[in-house]
Amino acid sequence: MAQIKRRNFLKNSALLLAGGSLASTLRGYAMSAPGNGWQLSAGYGSLSLANDAVTGLPLIKLPPGFYYRSLAYAGLVMDDGVAMPESFDGMGLVQADDQQITLVRNHELRGSSGPFGAPEKAYDVTGGGTVTMYINACGLPSLRSSYTSLSGTANNCAGGVTPWGTWLSCEEMVFASDEMSADDRARFSWARMDDARQRHGFIFEVPANGVADPVPLTAMGMFFHEAVAVHKDSGMAYLTEDVAPKAGFYRFIPNQPGKLVEGGRLQMLKVAGADDLSRVGEVGQKWDCSWVDIEHPERGNNPGTHDVRGVQQQGLDQGACAFIALEGIDIDGDRVFFTSKLGGSAETGQVFCYDTQAHSLELVYNSPGHDEISGPDNMIVNPHGGLLLCEDRVTDPTNAQRLMLLHEDGTYSYLAQINDQIQGTLGGYDLSDDMPNTEWAGACFSPDGQWLFVNIYDPGITIAITGPWDSLKKGSA
Repeated sequence: MAQIKRRNFLKNSALLLAGGSLASTLRGYAMSAPGNGWQLSAGYGSLSLANDAVTGLPLIKLPPGFYYRSLAYAGLVMDDGVAMPESFDGMGLVQADDQQITLVRNHELRGSSGPFGAPEKAYDVTGGGTVTMYINACGLPSLRSSYTSLSGTANNCAGGVTPWGTWLSCEEMVFASDEMSADDRARFSWARMDDARQRHGFIFEVPANGVADPVPLTAMGMFFHEAVAVHKDSGMAYLTEDVAPKAGFYRFIPNQPGKLVEGGRLQMLKVAGADDLSRVGEVGQKWDCSWVDIEHPERGNNPGTHDVRGVQQQGLDQGACAFIALEGIDIDGDRVFFTSKLGGSAETGQVFCYDTQAHSLELVYNSPGHDEISGPDNMIVNPHGGLLLCEDRVTDPTNAQRLMLLHEDGTYSYLAQINDQIQGTLGGYDLSDDMPNTEWAGACFSPDGQWLFVNIYDPGITIAITGPWDSLKKGSA
């Protein structure tokens, strides 16, 4: 089975922007736009309720001509006899051929009442992990089989696909079980980690086939991991940290590219003339950058304390830059795009671009408020041009969550929205309880760019969306 190297697919796709210079295109528009803002475009058209072709339920809203199918849902019994767990988060396409597509999906679960997979293959007694799904690639996508591929981890939030065809699953938690007294554990009552035996806050590598050997990649840091993207040419990994009020942006230089388990060097971004970019809002602003070494990447806590920002503090003490609630990340050539969910002038979101060759950082998008986008979370480079952002309205749950597109002509539009008025059940879950405030997550495209795979976080539904991708209406509305 030939492994799909995602960057190669994007680079060679005729759908990609001419020249592949997405950052330049975004920057060119943003710097000339009135008020440094983006303009709403007609996009693919207005959104309206659409029924799932499989269940018949009106799960989401889509533009005219678009169509979707549910592939999997929480409660579905998998091939290993385990009920598919809830909280569908980050997801990536790790392998494909003309018959089958392999997706690996995170489950952002915690607690220590036992893993959802086989205990003898689990890292700990905690509730998080990943599920691997084999999707039919002939005709309409459908689920062929699924199984537990990693369990016993905690708060598996996002992650990233590697160029060698594996999935990196990130724990969004710092829990030093070997250093904690009963009183210390009581502070984590929200996480229900009383019986945890291992340290948490790491990245785990999951193969395209089979169950992961649950070895934490400790050299990549013990912190509130969100997402990771691996630069194909250098083998370096870029990592986001989802914590507030301060978060770091990191890179990992492996001792042996393609062999992350062999260790390497963790660094945190330092920005010339700026120690905190969490509230910057001037689109097009650019900074020179360097990196500082994290001497003790496995030190999740500050020494002698249970302050869970030990890795971050090592960087800040050396002048590294603070962001806030960093989320999604993706790479286009030598440009690394990442989002801040709570950043910007309105505290509703930012998108940054780091140029790995120029060693510079640029703000390419600043949300002016909840009406435009509220909480950009998972994010991918769109093979049809621009960026696709998954919304997580953590500070404004009054509106249903959307998928937003930032287009190469400097406009934005909406591709989909969750139906927050839905009634009905799926997999034993009451959708009217779970879906009103749920988020989008785990967006990734099929190799030909025709199917968008994406998750509805609660109760947990994976869907595939297709439509007239080449019918995008250009210009502002």
